[in-house]
Amino acid sequence: MTTNDNNNGANVVVAAENPLKQMLLEYVGNKYATEDDEGEFEVTVQMIVDTLAHEFQQRQQMLEQSNNFYTPSGIHVYTKDEMMNDLVDLEGVVSKLESTLPDHLRDGVEMIIIGQFDEFAERDINAFYKDGALYVSNFQTDNDDLLDDLIHETAHSVEEQYGMEIYADQKIKNEFLRKREHLYNILSKMNLATDKQRFMDTEYEQEFDEYLFGDVGYDRMSEILKGVVVTPYAMTSLREYFATAFTEFYFQPDSHNYIKKVSPELYRKLVMLHQAGDA
Repeated sequence: MTTNDNNNGANVVVAAENPLKQMLLEYVGNKYATEDDEGEFEVTVQMIVDTLAHEFQQRQQMLEQSNNFYTPSGIHVYTKDEMMNDLVDLEGVVSKLESTLPDHLRDGVEMIIIGQFDEFAERDINAFYKDGALYVSNFQTDNDDLLDDLIHETAHSVEEQYGMEIYADQKIKNEFLRKREHLYNILSKMNLATDKQRFMDTEYEQEFDEYLFGDVGYDRMSEILKGVVVTPYAMTSLREYFATAFTEFYFQPDSHNYIKKVSPELYRKLVMLHQAGDA
């Protein structure tokens, strides 16, 4: 290796002292060498620095492009934190979301953001909807797991768009409260019920959620509510009663008859919403 005191050693010629260095020098040399260069080509420290900086910049640009894109319908998809499961195809899943849900039911979704957020730990959730954006965890088991979350949170955007159509006539609320009362009666007989007033409150309450799935237990809830609701989580609030059925309606098309059977009023609303774009 020869040295030059100028530029803090930037013009130092690097020698191939081992196989790894030899590979690096050949790689960098190929970037700079021209057809006029003959014989051994000298590679300096500055050449290596410039080459690696350029490669890093290109990689960052490629990463930003893959993590930041717009769908054909104009939804902005941004990956704040990379997916932890390499087998999850984000673009493919978002494309399936768009092909599964009618256009008019996606009007409230402007952006999808993938990553980790404080709300996940604070509320023990892995996705939420807020101000036109779906915030979804980057920890996903597979493509279906991600699609399920996206559809479910889209349901909450639909509530904002069509709140009057969904809830104004009180039919879904009354259907939900009848099921809550049914649950209360069963848990009372099992000496597991809490204050009945809490069962009549349609808003989400984290303590009540923890009571249902912590104190009562998910397995017991699943058994009690078999044939009563689409999924036990539907009992946590009126909004979740709607969102869980909305998710099943689109995620599992063969579940329509079951939804219609266990929640007829809710099913009629889902059909109405689905057909709203045809008007």
